[in-house]
Order: sequence, then structure tokens, then C-alpha cells
Amino acid sequence: MFYEGLDSLRNILKEKPKEFDEKVRDPTRVVKCYGGDFISPLSLNAIKDAIQAKDMDIVCSELFEIIKLIDAVITEKCPESSSFNFPKTNGLGFVDSLLEKMMDVTSSEADSIALIDHPIQKVQEELVCLRSLLRKIVGLQNEDEEVQAIWDRIVGVAYRIEFLIDSLITGNILDSSSMSIHSILEEMNIIKAAALKICDSGTLGGKVKEVTKRFNHMPQQGSKPIVNDVVVGFEDETASIINGLRNGSRQVKIVSIVGMPGCGKTTLARKVYNDSSVKSHFYERAWCTVSQVHHKRNLLLQILTCIESKLPEDVFEMGEEDLALQVKRRLLKNRYLIVLDDVWDIDAWNGLEASFPDDGNGSRVILTSRLRGVAPQDKLDHEPYSLRQLAPNESWDLLKGKLYPGQDLAPPELCEIRQQVVEMCQGLPLTVVILAGILSRMDPNGWKEAVEGLSSRNVSSTEQCIATLELSYKHLPDTLKACFLYFAAFPEDHEHNTKRLISLWVAEGYVQKTHPKRSEDVANDYLMELISRSLVIVSKPRSIDGVKACRIHDLLYEFCVTKAKEEKLLQQVRRYDDLSAFTVPCYLRRLCIIDSKLEHFDNLRLFSPAIRSLLLFSHDEDSISFDLRFIFHIMKLVSVLDLSQIGLDPFPREVELLVHLRYLAILGRGKISLPSSVCNLPNLETLIWRNSSIHRSVSLPDTIWNLKKLRHLQLIDEVDKHYCFFFPRDNLDNSSQLLDLDFLSCLSLDPEENISKLLRKFPNIRKLRCSVNLKPGVQYHVAMNCLSQLESLSLGCVIYAGDRYQLDFQFPLTIKKLTLSYFRMPWSKMAAIGNLPNLEVLKLLKQAFEGEIWEMEVEKFPKVRFLKLASLNIVKWTASSEYEYEEQYYFPRLQKLVLDRCGALQEIPSCLGNSYALEIIEVSKCPSCTSSLEEIQEEQRSNGYTDLKILTS
Repeated sequence: MFYEGLDSLRNILKEKPKEFDEKVRDPTRVVKCYGGDFISPLSLNAIKDAIQAKDMDIVCSELFEIIKLIDAVITEKCPESSSFNFPKTNGLGFVDSLLEKMMDVTSSEADSIALIDHPIQKVQEELVCLRSLLRKIVGLQNEDEEVQAIWDRIVGVAYRIEFLIDSLITGNILDSSSMSIHSILEEMNIIKAAALKICDSGTLGGKVKEVTKRFNHMPQQGSKPIVNDVVVGFEDETASIINGLRNGSRQVKIVSIVGMPGCGKTTLARKVYNDSSVKSHFYERAWCTVSQVHHKRNLLLQILTCIESKLPEDVFEMGEEDLALQVKRRLLKNRYLIVLDDVWDIDAWNGLEASFPDDGNGSRVILTSRLRGVAPQDKLDHEPYSLRQLAPNESWDLLKGKLYPGQDLAPPELCEIRQQVVEMCQGLPLTVVILAGILSRMDPNGWKEAVEGLSSRNVSSTEQCIATLELSYKHLPDTLKACFLYFAAFPEDHEHNTKRLISLWVAEGYVQKTHPKRSEDVANDYLMELISRSLVIVSKPRSIDGVKACRIHDLLYEFCVTKAKEEKLLQQVRRYDDLSAFTVPCYLRRLCIIDSKLEHFDNLRLFSPAIRSLLLFSHDEDSISFDLRFIFHIMKLVSVLDLSQIGLDPFPREVELLVHLRYLAILGRGKISLPSSVCNLPNLETLIWRNSSIHRSVSLPDTIWNLKKLRHLQLIDEVDKHYCFFFPRDNLDNSSQLLDLDFLSCLSLDPEENISKLLRKFPNIRKLRCSVNLKPGVQYHVAMNCLSQLESLSLGCVIYAGDRYQLDFQFPLTIKKLTLSYFRMPWSKMAAIGNLPNLEVLKLLKQAFEGEIWEMEVEKFPKVRFLKLASLNIVKWTASSEYEYEEQYYFPRLQKLVLDRCGALQEIPSCLGNSYALEIIEVSKCPSCTSSLEEIQEEQRSNGYTDLKILTS
């Protein structure tokens, strides 16, 4: 049996039989019986490997000769058939990334023996010239057909160059005349002549200026997310829902919010969920996103995580029945509010109902859906709230509030398009918000033209929303287009950890390097820009100035899935796709398999040697580990591989052959360890190890020091945060430094050894999470001041039973964010922290300090803007009497204070924070400090400041 893959080849021969002589047409009869995709000459070696890996029947050498003969003639007669079907986005960014790669492989330090006999240097010089031409026409590739053709030819030849170089590095023998260095150089000369002819024409300059005037192509450098949650309309619905939640039946009842996509269901539910009167009324609250594809176990874990942020580790090992019982126990005898967002069928409710006890105390469930019938009628406390369209004045207020928050009057340019906007958006909030994102990045002089182009279409509101999305997409810079469409690589309603998302963008080559900024900072600017354009939603903000997690709306997600396939950026295979009938195109660059059963994966006709990225999302973690080794024989050029939801036991050795790998995420099971041959991955930048077993600590091999490009090393332990990476300590003096390492989590530190010697191996690290091994009764000094670039540090202690720990810290002065837990230090040790000159975020959690009284003395915390105290046994928090009658403030720039589970806390200093800065105090499960908080608020009022908000729950 021959591996399927010759159908497109057969079709070409059928369509143009006269183009080929009898010698070629005769062998075609041999291959007509085989179906599948076009196989390029580059894939012959991969075919052989795949056949061997899959234990197929031996294919005779004569058949291979026939295929090679046919392909050679096709390349000569129909050269367009051998061209790559390359992605249509981020063309310029790809060329920049390719040039950087070519500099690496042609440098004096490179050891690419396969490239010695190939004039790569000449190709590189010609590509530099073509890149400068791309720069000249960057704004016109979608505006002028002639320019678009040149653009496509330049980017297309760049993809062929990449394929050629990478195939040579992996040892593939290329025998196609269309992929020779000589043929590529000839094509580049032809393209260059045509491009220069266009660039020399007199009309090009005027076109570029016009496009530049209309579009803002680059994101604002260093931009921050604009959290401008303008909620317009639905005041009556909000009041009615809150009243129903707090009053009425004592039995468990459902409040159902229904409506079309983008009408504001989730926004309304979130507004109610976060209302202060609702938060104080319910003892327990949980938010659970359901979606079309849902798993009961994950929904139960979502609920448990909301109820209790720190879950016992055995909870994550439980099956569905035990988790359901655990949820019921946590909610029993408590008045609770559960939000089930984006429900598609009644099965979701049926699967969870047994976990929601009915104690006759007025507990409630809010359910949002596009469908009216998903909530059982006997449980409804009220007819479903079917969200109406916004009234014209409400649409106008929402647009104005998004573009000009806090201003009553809009400028003339906006007033001029008021009528068109109202008619075009048809009362759909999502359309208004997206349109605001478009207009915010345009010259106001172009607003009228853009809006008139949309309002002229007579379509339904949902179609109008898609049309608005198309316009928003068109106005994105090319780099941002690729980043935006990449959301299609994940499941629907996926909550994205921004660190991981940014690492993927960097590994995919989407991030343009901007010296001296690090790639991660540039990628973060991209994310902030997408948020500013209302295309990405902040689901979890950081303590200050940042985003911890984000997501996109369902309509935007479906748009990304469709557009990403259309633009050939990536293709998604979902659970409900028939894998046995799905054939992966051979040109495909990125494949994302969403929620498919592992036992069905073998049915996928995967033969696509051009694949550079493979992301697998499955909920079959408990199933027997799946053998993926056959894939690695085919995808030798892969650079992004996410197997973090696929059980690997043992570690597949074939991964070590993927020399182009830049991003690797894996799920460690059993006693799996990282092999020493990891050093065979010289380009690896991100390594994420996700644990799901009791063997969570991971010892790294000595060869870890050879990964000189490593930027992101992370151990994700979702059960217990104290299991870490153990770095090899032997021969540290002679080991290489990891100069590019930017983020490391989690690192095990032993203060009985030379900590500084190990830390100096990461001289440029900015974000570090550590666990420190301490023993009671031993005096320790932990010096970390050698990390001169460190900005974020999280330190925890491996817990031993016993007395307080005796230790001193020496922190870098560059620290901006510090989190401490489990050290049980006396409050007198705060002096080492209080005068850190750049500290902005301070979190003292879970017995970080111990003692009933914290009297602030010399420490002043000059720049701290966010302070959190959680799970501490503190009773009195006071300030030194030295400042009692002076206008002195501790934490003078404090904006937000969070007190959580400090049940004994009674006193808070009144000189805390400056009235100009302090905005919010958030209190949870601290019943004894109410009077002290009231005094602070009253003092603020007496000084004329009424902006301080105190939220309690």
C-alpha cells in the first residue's frame, strides 16, 4: 500500500495530457489509482520515512523512479504547480525572519555542513534587495493588482528559499530543478527587474502616500491596554436581574439571558456578577464558561477554582463523580451564585444540576445562551431576558464613550457620521465596539468614507458585524493580522495565558525585532494594540499595567478560523470533523487539532512535509499515551510543537531530531524525564513542561546549558506550586550562560549551596519564580542581587513543619514586582523590602510573614502601587508614632490594596497611601477590619476626596 498523496498530481496530468510525451503519460496509469494530495519532490525522503514508520508494504523502487520522472517533467512544463501555496499574511515579517535565519546559518559559528556547497550568501544578498522593494510597496499590496502580483512573487520565492535551506539542514536530498539555488537566483533576478520597473513609475509614490494617510500601519510603541468598559443600555434589565438574585424564591432558580451573538449577554452577566450588592449577598460565587464543546470535568474544575483559589492537590486527580461531589460539598449550606456563560444545549445544565444543592437559602444560577430553550422551565425565576437591540441614542453613546471616554461632546468629524453609524450597527453592541476600534486608529478625515462604505450594504445585523470585522481586519498592519488570526489555533472560548501566547507569536516569527527592545516586549505591544482595537478582550488584568489572560468573542473566533484558512495561515481540525475523510494539504504550514479523540488521530491522512507548527488540544489526558513517532518522520521541519495535552511516556526520542524546533510544550507523565540529547535542539527558545502526575520535580540534564537560544523555561504544575526544575550544579564554572533566558518558572534553590553561582548563569533574566529549600533552625542568607535585569520575582518556601525560618534576603534594586509565601519571617524583616526603589507590586501571601503586629518603621515603599496581604495571621497593622502628627505617608503611591483571608486583622494605619492616589480597597473574608476601613474612608472624605472605593465580600 502506497501512502496516499498523488491525487493532485494525477489531476494535472489529466488536465494537460498533451503537454507530456508518451514516456510520461504511460507511467501515469500506474499512479491514477492513488488518491491524496500533491507530493512535491521535496517529500520523497519523507514518504520513505513515513512508510517505514507506519510499517506499510514495501514500495518498489521502480514506482519511485516513475514518480520522480513525472514530477521532473511537470516542474519543467508546469512550473506554477510546484510553487508553494504560502500564507498571505505577514509577508514582510517572514522575509525579515528568514534573513535573520540566513545570517545565523552563514555565520562563522554555524556548523551547517549541508550548506557548504551551496551559494547561500548570494541568495541572501538578492533577498536583501527584494526586501527593500517590499518596504517601498508595503502599503499597496492589497490596493494595486500589479503590486500585489510582485509582492506575492517575492514572498513566494522567500518561502521556497526557507524550504530549501531547512531541508538541506535536516539532510533531505533535493533533486528538483525548481528548487535548485540556480533556479531560485534566476527567478529572483526576474522578480527584481519587474519590481524595479513598478517602483520607478511615477504613480507609485502618490499611491503610497494616500494609503499611509488612511491607515496607521504600526502599533503604538509601549501602549497599554485601555480598559474602557463602557456599558450602555440594559439599565432596567440589570436592576431587574439584581433584584431577582437578592429577593424572591428561597429555592435555587435560574436567571436566563438570551440573545444573538454580540448583543451583550456576557457583558450584562459580568456587570451583575461584579455588582457590589451581589458580591456581598452571596457567600460563594463562580464563573464558568461552557461553550459548544464542553467537558463536565473541566466545568467542575472551573467552579471549584473560583470558590477556592488554592485547591488540595488530590482534587486535580479526581474523576467526574468525585469532582461533582466536591462541588456539592463546597456549596452546601452556602448561598451561592453560579454563572454558566455561553451554554449551547440543556445537557450542560443536566450534567451540573446535581452538584448545585438546594438548601432553601436563595442560591441562584445565571445562564447566558444564544438559545431560549437551554434552561429548564421549572427552574426559571423569570422569563428569559431576551436582550433587545440598542436604541439609536444608546448606540451613539456607546461609540462616543469608547472613542472619547468621559466627554459629553463629540467632535464634528464624529457627529457627521452619527446617522450612518446608528443605521449600520443596527443596535448590536459588538459592532459598535469594533467600529470604535477601527475609527480610533484612523485619521478622522477618513471616517466618513469608511463608514459610508459599510452602511451602503443592505444586510442583516450579524452579516453587518462580519462586514465590520472585515474592515477592522483590513485596517490591521500585516504583522497584527497574523497575530490576530492565530487565535484560530486554539479551542473556542479558550482563555489565553499571555506569556504563553506571546512565546508562540515569537516562535512563529510574527514579532519584528526592534533593538533594543526584547521580542517579548514587542509582542506585548502587539497584544495591547489588538486590545485597543477591541478585537481582544482582557479576561484577567495584571495587578497594574498589564494583562494576565485574554480571550476573543465567539464571532471574532469564527472569523479568525475562516480567514486563517482562507489566508493559508493555519488550518483547524475540530472534534466533529471526520478525520478519516480529512486530508491535510501538502502545502499546509500550520495544523491545529482541536479536541479530537486520540484513538481517531491515526485516521488522519497526515502527509504534509511543509508543516512548521502542530498544536494538539485533547481532553484525553487519562487515556493511554499515544504513539506520535510516525509524525516526526514526516514533519522534519516543524518549529512549533505543542503536545501539552497529550500524554508522553516515554519521551519520544524522535523529537530530538527536530533541529528547527523553537517552541516545545509537553505533558510529563509518570517518571518521564528530559533526555540529555535535548542539546540536539539548537534553536529551542521556549520549553514548557506541564505535569500531571505525582512525580513533579524535573531534573534537567547537563546539556541544558547548550541551549543558548533558550528564552522561556516553564514548569506548569497545576496542583502544587512548589515542584520545580532542578538545574545541574556540577561543573558550573565551565558551563555556558543562558544569556537569552528571559522567563524561568519554577527554579529550585538550595541556600546551602552557592546560589549566586547558579543565578549568574541567567544574567539577563527579567521574570523568575523560585522555590527555596529551607530547614528550621538554620541561618540563611539568600543573595539575589547579581540579577541586575530582574523585574519580577516570586519566592516560595518548601514547607517543613517547625519553627520560623531564619533568613535574610538581598534583592536586586531593579525589582518591580515581588511575591513571597510560606517563609514565616518576622515583620522586622520588612526593611529589606520597604526601601526597594523600583518596587511597584508587593504580594505577601500564605504565611510569608508571621506575627500579630506589623509596625511600619523606616520602610516607606516609595513606588508601590499595588499591595496584597493574604492568609496572614496579622492582628494589628500600624505605623510608627514618629509620623503620627506629620504629613507623612507609607505607600505614598498606593492605588489598590487587597486584603484576603486575614481573619484576625483589626487595625489598618490611617496614614496608608496618599489621598491623591488611593482608589480602591478590596476586602475578602476579613470581618474584623470593618471599622478601621470606615475610618480611612471618612478621613478621605474629610480631606475632600470621595473617589476611594471599598469593596467587601
